[in-house]
Amino acid sequence: MSADPAEPVYRNPVLDADWSDPDVIRVGDDFHLTASSFGRAPGLPLLHSRDLVNWTLVGHALQRLEPEVQFAVPRHDRGVWAPSLRHHDGRFWIFWGDPDQGIFQVNAPEIRGPWTRPHLVKAGKGLIDPCPLWDDETGEAYLVHAWAKSRSGVKNRLTGHRMHPHGTELLDEGKVIVDGDRIPGWFTLEGPKLYKHDGWFWILAPAGGVETGWQGAFRSRAFFGPYEEKVVLEQKDTDVNGPHQGGWVRTPSGEDWFLHFQQRGPYGRVVHLQPMRWDEDGGWPVIGDDGAPVAEHRRPDLPPQPPAAPATDDDFPGGRPGRQWQWTANPRDGWATHHSADGLRLTCVRTADAHDLRLLPNVLTQRLPGTPCSVEVDVRLDGTEPGARAGLAVLGDAYSWIGLRRGTDGTVHLVHRFAETAAEQERDAAPPRPAPDGRARLRVDIDAGARCRFSYDTGDGTGGGGFRPSGQVFAATPWRWVGALLGLVALAPTGQGHAGTATFTQFRIRIQEKRADR
Repeated sequence: MSADPAEPVYRNPVLDADWSDPDVIRVGDDFHLTASSFGRAPGLPLLHSRDLVNWTLVGHALQRLEPEVQFAVPRHDRGVWAPSLRHHDGRFWIFWGDPDQGIFQVNAPEIRGPWTRPHLVKAGKGLIDPCPLWDDETGEAYLVHAWAKSRSGVKNRLTGHRMHPHGTELLDEGKVIVDGDRIPGWFTLEGPKLYKHDGWFWILAPAGGVETGWQGAFRSRAFFGPYEEKVVLEQKDTDVNGPHQGGWVRTPSGEDWFLHFQQRGPYGRVVHLQPMRWDEDGGWPVIGDDGAPVAEHRRPDLPPQPPAAPATDDDFPGGRPGRQWQWTANPRDGWATHHSADGLRLTCVRTADAHDLRLLPNVLTQRLPGTPCSVEVDVRLDGTEPGARAGLAVLGDAYSWIGLRRGTDGTVHLVHRFAETAAEQERDAAPPRPAPDGRARLRVDIDAGARCRFSYDTGDGTGGGGFRPSGQVFAATPWRWVGALLGLVALAPTGQGHAGTATFTQFRIRIQEKRADR
């Protein structure tokens, strides 16, 4: 949902979907944000705002993940972790950590690109959450990063490096500049964001875990320390669990704001906007309501903007999906056919993994909205191959999908299938039903607990017409680190030759539960 600029307040979250590990900067009158994209492509989403409340998705900085062969199949919890976005020397820069490869960087003259290909700044296992800093006073450049214990055996510490001002390489082996094991009660220190303010080096970094943690601030007169620390944002008596990991930004009028995430299970990590100020006595940042997250607050002192939000609906003009869609792995030629009309024409890709959507690279996905909603799409199955199928999925560690499948006798049936978290293959969620015209309108109603009710309309006039319910209620589940996804898919069993296509039209998401504008 978008925020009404006539309202004097905004309400959190300002991005009510899985925009994980956000970082934000201002360039002139424009605010830019990026977020983790893990193993999906394109990656590194780029969002734009003029008021810090209304955001639109304007593109992606990473068209394909590298090495391409490793991301030819889904790697849902790997790839792009916790990027940092900066603007320096007339260029936009994004650094991120791939936990299995090392620290990467891309840059561009404009936020919409063209972006360079990924450059490996430092190779190594478990190097995550990097953030650069160019010190305009000295001309020096630095980089700080965290560690993933699953790859390196190390965690709860931050390592600092001197960096070449060109941003292409690190100039030393690095030094631990914050050791969380030496701070009583601190654990899982990660996600650092590095700044220079008022003569201090500042590291804003979360600790305590994704669902239960807090936001810390560290400061030192010298980059390599020693640093002193303070907790500057935590849940306290609010219902915002684990409010942390984000970025600080200052408006043209001098106001300070902090954007961070909150983990919400199947909805992923939604983004909150907090007021921020600098304490006059101690000089520390004060975030939210004296260190507690706010549910609503006076809007930033910025010119009013029209309501806006990242797109969800799509008519697929020319057969091209909108920016909101990502594949579950690097895409291949021929998965989607461009044409002169509206509608997404997906190839029924032949696969030996037709029994499990979680293994397929050719699922086109977008984020599950954090607000109760209904999702609808029309599908027509043109594939003539027995076993060819296409439909609408709610995809996570467990999944459920509804759609069309062609039988061995050539007829098309409406099918509804699901797979539990530990299941190695899917099974029926409801008995197959005839779909004589080979088309259907599919629907999923998703309530406040991410409980999904599937229904369909085959337009055949039986059963009284309109949408008819299918199967039991399905509770959406997240992936590891990633919220549940909405997906469109077309596939066919292994065999020879072209298996045909499926066409999706009029994809719509409608908010069911009306809530006040943010």
